[in-house]
This record gives sequence, structure tokens and C-alpha cells, in this order.
Amino acid sequence: MRRYDVVVIGAGPAGMACAAEASRAGLSTLVLDEQCRPGGQIYRDIEAADARRRGILGSDYETGADLAAELRASKAEYLPGAVVWNIDSEKQIDFSMDGGSRSVEAGHIVVATGAIERPTPMPGWTLPGVTTVGAAQILLKTSGVVMEDLVLVGSGPLLWLAATQLIAAGAPPKAIVETVPKARYRAAAKHLAKALPGWRYLAKGFAMMRAVKRAGVPVHRAAEEIVIEGETAARTVAFTSGGMRQRIETAHVALHQGVVPNQQITRLINCRHRFDRSQRAFLPVLDAHFETSVPGVFVAGDGAGIGGAKSAAMRGRLVAMRIAEKAGKSVAKGRETLQAELRRDSAVRPLLEALYAPSEDILSPADGTLVCRCEEITAGQIREAVALGAPGPNQVKSFLRAGMGPCQGRMCGLAVSEIIAAAKGEEPSSVDYYRIRPPLKPLLLSELAAFEAGEPPREAAE
Repeated sequence: MRRYDVVVIGAGPAGMACAAEASRAGLSTLVLDEQCRPGGQIYRDIEAADARRRGILGSDYETGADLAAELRASKAEYLPGAVVWNIDSEKQIDFSMDGGSRSVEAGHIVVATGAIERPTPMPGWTLPGVTTVGAAQILLKTSGVVMEDLVLVGSGPLLWLAATQLIAAGAPPKAIVETVPKARYRAAAKHLAKALPGWRYLAKGFAMMRAVKRAGVPVHRAAEEIVIEGETAARTVAFTSGGMRQRIETAHVALHQGVVPNQQITRLINCRHRFDRSQRAFLPVLDAHFETSVPGVFVAGDGAGIGGAKSAAMRGRLVAMRIAEKAGKSVAKGRETLQAELRRDSAVRPLLEALYAPSEDILSPADGTLVCRCEEITAGQIREAVALGAPGPNQVKSFLRAGMGPCQGRMCGLAVSEIIAAAKGEEPSSVDYYRIRPPLKPLLLSELAAFEAGEPPREAAE
């Protein structure tokens, strides 16, 4: 079995930057990525995007091309279409690729799997025609497809970014139904002074809002009691805003309540986690160099806490420098400068987290709302399980099978923890999260049967 000094899981901004930096330091480096091309979610399909699509998606999206080129030019081995489904305590990594399974060993593992969208349980969210804002973006990035008359529902920077991209594509959203209550603006204002080093993000946010206004897209503020109505598919978004009950007819709805760290791999290998109240999410416990409680396992990018694409790339480089230092390799100059730039880039995060915290309707859905989509478990059933004595998500899983479907809890985990905590009058930190077991992703028996002990194939750098 082949052994690498560094195995990077994920080829988003953090993974690409980390792999390039690690190989530059003389470390044997392998990148395992599910996608067919590097870029992750934020820079998805950047290498294949034509000039028109790049123009629609903006200059920030263009940045991904430089990172992808840096990865391709490096000595790091890059395996696209590689789905990691298990990691053991000896840092042996099992993954599927080309219809079979293989294993490699790692001296150090860098988890660069980024973020996932927060679960958004609300009445009607499982109807056909309802997706997430991130999914709508994927359609645009990979194929240039846009949904006509799309209603964006929720909050967060990605909501406004997607709106401006749709406008640039010639298909502006039919409306934005934003859930940020007025009190949040006062709470966020307390962080304004410390956020000023990140003024470019604030300026970009205001520019996006102006673009939406110029395009004539209706924006309904402080919306609550949102219901997506329809018998067999989405037909209407109903909500209360400004003291009035309103309805918008549409066949396409995109939901968003921010993104949260993808903790599946760090949970699988028993890294310690903590609940971060500002992000309303579980984060791996890390030292100053982004190393987890499991020696030799690092987290780079948004998996370490949401910071955005620019911060993710910087974190990836810093992780590579730390691993090189531990291995006795020469460390690239400029680490202190990079750390200072990372602090400046992260300065705006407390303001954004205060402003765009998830809505109460999402954190505490009504009893009849489906929470676990895979097993069709409602919020009321989860509360009943708590009343019967289930102390946490794993016991609720035993009672109801919540979290046992193909998504492995990705679409319901945080919501389940929040519901249980509220029912018990405790914090999510005390009820914790699902225990994650292999396989991390659905695995065909044929892939397991076709297990190859030899070296994985290598993709040429160019």
C-alpha cells in the first residue's frame, strides 16, 4: 500500500492551496476529490467554465482558476472522482474510484471538505421544485442552467450573491423573502468597528443589494411563518412580513440559512468537537495550527469554521507549512504575513454571524414539519422520543432511524440536535451530534468487492 506524507481530502480552495504548498515543500502529496475537476463548491467547474459563465459568476469566481492551475502545475498527485468512505485510526484511507475501492496510508491527513448548507426544515421544503440556493448555483456553474421565476428564501451572503448572478444571467429572481429580523441589525452593529478591516466584504454586500434593487427584484424583509404550499409540487410561498400575510406564486423555490462546517470526516475519526454559539454549528477543536485532537489530522478551510474562500486558501497554505515544519522541511517565507492577512480577512465574520444567524422557525420547526427527509421523521416525533427518555441524537436515531438514510445526517443532523436541546432545556453542546460510521457515502457492494491493494492510478499534472 502506498504511503504519502500528506493526503488532502477535497480540492476546493483550501485543498488546492494546501496540496500545492505541501508539494512545494518536498512532501509527497495526494489529493482525493469527489468532483471530476478541481474547484470545490465555490469554484466548481472553474476549468471548464467559458468566458460568459465566468462573467456571470464574477471576479471572485475567477480566482479559482489560479488555484486550479497551481495545483495542476505542482508535483501533488490529484485523483478526481475519488470518494472517501472510511478512515481508520492508523490513517489508512479507503476510497472508491472507477467502480472499485482502494486504500492509501497517510503520514498526515488534511480534511478540506469545506462546508455544507444548513438544514432548513419548514413546511413544504420536501416538495418538488424546492432546492437550496447552493444547488441552484451548481446548476449555473456546471451547465449555465437557471430556474425562471425563482424565489429565494432565507438569509446570508450567498442569498444575495446568487441573486446578483441570476440577474447577470438574465433571469433575475422573482422575489427575495429574507428572514433577518430588524433586531439583528442592532446586534450586528456592535461588531461594526472590529469588522472594518474587512470593509471590502461590506462594500461588496452593499453593492449586491444595490444591484438587486436596480433590477427591480421585490425584497420582503423580516419574513416569518414561511410555508411552501402545493399538493404534488411547489406552487406558492406564503409568509408574514410587515404584519401582513403574503403569497407569491412560483414553481421554483431556493432555500438558504447559511453554511456550516462539514463534520462527517472529523466525527468519523473521533476528533473532539465543540458547539459554536455564534455559528450555531459544531466545529472541530483545533490548535493554533489547525491540528485536531487526533495527532496528524488537520482541518483546512470552512470545515474549521466558516471564513469564506479567501480565508480557506490561506488556511490551507498555513496547514501545509505546519506539516512541513513538523517533518523538518524548509518552510516557505511569509507565514507571519499570511497569518496577519487571515486575521484581517476574518474580521468581518462576527458581524455576519450576528446578522445572519439562522431564523427561529428553522431552529424550532413546528411538530408537523419533516426534519429527517430520508426516513420521513417529523419534529414532533423527535420531541416525543425525547419525552420518552432519548437523551441525544444517537438515541433518537435508535428510536426513529433519523439520520440513518443515504445523507448520513447531513440534511438533518444540526436540526435534530437543536430540537432535542430545546426540548430538554439544554444547549446543543450537551446533547452533541450523531456518531458517524463508515461508509461515509453510499457504497456499492461491487465497489467493495473490487478492492484493489495496489497503488492508485495517477493523473498527469497537465
